[in-house]
Amino acid sequence: MARVKMKRNLKSILKYFIFILTTVFLTIVIFKLFKQFDQHNNNNNNNDDVQLEKVFARKQLYSNQTNKIDWHDWEFINLEKQRTGIGEQGVSVSLTSFNQHKYDELYKVNGFNGLLSDSISVNRSIPDIRHKLCRFKKYNSNLPDVSVIVPFHNEHLSTLLRTVYSVLNRSPKNLLKEIILVDDSSTKVNLKKSLDKYLSINLADRVKIIHLKKRQGLIRARLAGAKKATSEVLIFLDSHTEANVNWLPPLLEPITEDYRTCVCPFIDVIAYETFQYRAQDEGARGAFDWEFFYKRLPLLPDDLLHPTRPFRSPVMAGGLFAISAKWFWELGGYDPGLDIWGGEQYELSFKIWQCGGTILDAPCSRVGHIYRKFAPFPNPGIGDFVGKNYRRVAEVWMDEYAEYLYRRRPHYRDINTGDITKQKEIREKLKCKPFKWFMQKVAFDLVKKYPPIEPPDISNGKIRSFIAPELCLDASAANKLDLKECVDGNENQIFIITWRNDIKTQNNMCLDINDSSVKAKITLYSCHNGGGNQLWHYDHKKKVLVQGNNPRCMEHNISARKAYVTQCKPENEDQKWIIENFNTKASTWSLTY
Repeated sequence: MARVKMKRNLKSILKYFIFILTTVFLTIVIFKLFKQFDQHNNNNNNNDDVQLEKVFARKQLYSNQTNKIDWHDWEFINLEKQRTGIGEQGVSVSLTSFNQHKYDELYKVNGFNGLLSDSISVNRSIPDIRHKLCRFKKYNSNLPDVSVIVPFHNEHLSTLLRTVYSVLNRSPKNLLKEIILVDDSSTKVNLKKSLDKYLSINLADRVKIIHLKKRQGLIRARLAGAKKATSEVLIFLDSHTEANVNWLPPLLEPITEDYRTCVCPFIDVIAYETFQYRAQDEGARGAFDWEFFYKRLPLLPDDLLHPTRPFRSPVMAGGLFAISAKWFWELGGYDPGLDIWGGEQYELSFKIWQCGGTILDAPCSRVGHIYRKFAPFPNPGIGDFVGKNYRRVAEVWMDEYAEYLYRRRPHYRDINTGDITKQKEIREKLKCKPFKWFMQKVAFDLVKKYPPIEPPDISNGKIRSFIAPELCLDASAANKLDLKECVDGNENQIFIITWRNDIKTQNNMCLDINDSSVKAKITLYSCHNGGGNQLWHYDHKKKVLVQGNNPRCMEHNISARKAYVTQCKPENEDQKWIIENFNTKASTWSLTY
C-alpha cells in the first residue's frame, strides 16, 4: 500500500511540475508575441512619416511589384520569322537594276541608300540578335505608359515610316500611348500635307505630328515633342531607327525602381548602303575624350558576368533613351540654349549623374540605327554652334575640368556662351555634386584611357622609305595607305605615332590591319584607342615599324608603290623606315626577332 501511495504522490508531483512548465512557457510566448505586435505597431506609427519621406525623397512614380511577367508577343515574333522579301530579316540587299540618276539624287540628300529604302517594306522584319538569355527575362507587370518622341528634318519618308512602324509593331499596346513626330521645318514636300494625310488615315489613333514653322535644331525639336507628351515616361528616338524585339520592358523596369534612372538601349547598326541589320558590339560604357569626341570604356568585370542585366554608363551615346517625364523636367529638360545639335548628350548625362540620378544601358533592349555615310544637311550658317554648345556644357557642369577642354580647343574660351544663369540655378536648386565627384565615382577609369594631360607623342611627321627616302607613306586615297613621292606641306603624308602606340593621320584615322594574309593590306579606320589591330611600335635603332603583339613588320614594294605587313625579317631593307621628328625620350621599344 505504501508503494502504491508513493507512486500516486510522484505522479501528482510530476503533473504539477509539467503544469508549471507549460504555464511559464505559454506566458513567455504570449508576452513575446504581444511585445512584437506592440513594437510593430509603434514602429509603423513612428516610421510612417519616415517611410513617406523616403518615398517622396526618391519620388518613385510606381510601386515595386514582385509580380513579373513575360512581355514577349510570341505570336507576332513567330509571324515575323516567316516573312520573306527584300531586306526581310535584316539581310544585306543590293539592287540589281536601278536608275543611277535617282540613286545618286537620293544618296546626296540622305547620306544613305534612299532608293533601296523605298524598295524595303516599312513593316520589315529584323533579326533578334539579343543575348539568348533575354528571351527568358520577365519584367514587372506594372510598367508605365510611354510617349515616343521622334524629331526629324528632311528625313527620307520610307525610313521615317519604318521607324514608326517598328515601334508600333514591337511595343505592347497597353504601354505605347503615343508616338510624337516633330517636323523641324522640313523642306521636302512629301513630309508636309501628304504625310499628315497618311497618318490621319492609317495611324491617327497613336501617331501625332508637330510641324515647327522655323528650324529649331534637333535639341529644341526634342524639347517641343517632350512638351506635348502626355505619358509618364518619355522615349527619344532618331528618325532613322528600327526598334527590335521586346525593346520596351527592359527600358521601363529600372525607372519603376527609381524614377531618377535614365535607360538607354543597345544601338545596333543598319548599314547605310545595304540596310543590313547587325550588332555594333555587345556593350560598352559611354565616355568622352577631352575634345568631346564620344568614346567608350570597357564593361566592368561584374557586368560581364551578367550579360542581360542593365549596367551603369557614364555618358549616353546620343538621342536614344528613356526617362521619366518628371525627372526630365526636374532637370530642366535639355538646355534650351544649346543650338541645333552637339553636346546635348554630355549636358544631360552630366546633370543626371551629378544631380542624383543614374544612367543605365539595357542589353535586352536593342534599336537599330542608320549611321549616315555623310551628313547631308548644310551648315545652318550660325557660326561654330557646336563649340558654343560645348562651352555652355563646360561652364555649367565641368568646374575646373573645363580647362582640359579649353587646352585642346583654345578658341572655345572666346565663344560667347549666352545666358547660362538658369542652368546654374538648376544645379544649385538640385544640390548637384561637383564634376570631380563624377570623374572619381562614375567615370573613374576614364582618365586612364583618356588622360586630361596626355603624354607626349612618339613622333609627328613623314614616314619615309629607308632605301628610297624620296617616297613617303600617303593617306590621300580613301581608306587605304599608299607609297607616293614625298611632297612638302602635304598633310596626307603627316602621321602621328601617339603615346597609345597607334599611327594617326591628321583627320583622326588610324593605320589598321584586319587581314591575316601573308602580305596583309593596311587600311585607314577610325581610331579606337584600343590597341589590337591598331597597335604599332617603332624600333628606332632597327628602323622597323612593327604591328601587333604577334608582331609583323611593315614592308614596301617600291615598284608597285605599295605598303603592307608581313613576317619580320632581320636585315630586310624593304622593312626599314625613317620616322621624322622621333622623340627618343617617349619610346625605347625594341623588337626581338
